[in-house]
Amino acid sequence: MARYLLLVQLLCLTVSVHASGVLILGDSISAAYGIEKSAGWVALMDQQLQERCPDYPVINASVSGETTAGGKTRLPALLSRHQPELVVIELGGNDGLRGLSPMAMASNLKQMVMLSREAGATAVLLGMRIPPNYGQQYTALFEQQFRDVAQSTSTPWVPFFLDGVIEQGWVQDDGIHPTIDAQPLLLDTALSVIEPQLPERCEAKGDQ
Repeated sequence: MARYLLLVQLLCLTVSVHASGVLILGDSISAAYGIEKSAGWVALMDQQLQERCPDYPVINASVSGETTAGGKTRLPALLSRHQPELVVIELGGNDGLRGLSPMAMASNLKQMVMLSREAGATAVLLGMRIPPNYGQQYTALFEQQFRDVAQSTSTPWVPFFLDGVIEQGWVQDDGIHPTIDAQPLLLDTALSVIEPQLPERCEAKGDQ
């Protein structure tokens, strides 16, 4: 019995040690669609953070084609399994490309923020914009949802994750996905909202 209790204590300690890090819940943009996974912005951030705080893992749970509904469905199991301190939500682009309800998207995003908080994690939101294929009214309504969710839940956010990418022409032949050249810019944009949420042990050397 004593040996069994010791084993349980060790297992609990192991869980405690690994109950940290950042979970990326995104779509093809964060899944590095069309390029090597090791060159994607999430992998680049992982490399950077491992140099600063090796005990702060980056879990990339991004899936190409994912919608906010799919992310909301998958999130509880991911939170239970990885117990992250920080959840980065990069979803919504596929909702817009499919013409799905912006209101439903906003509800899904808000629920993901709340699920993260209930699990003890901080959530940040990487916003998206879409081409005016469905008309200016839909496009404006779509973009407004990210702002509304961020403001109503006091969630740190980036209005447009791909800001600067299209202007630089760093888009693959499909006209949607960022090229390998765009990944450092995506990382900088993501870190602008992620960096302030990192624990002190993960601060950049220049900030210490």
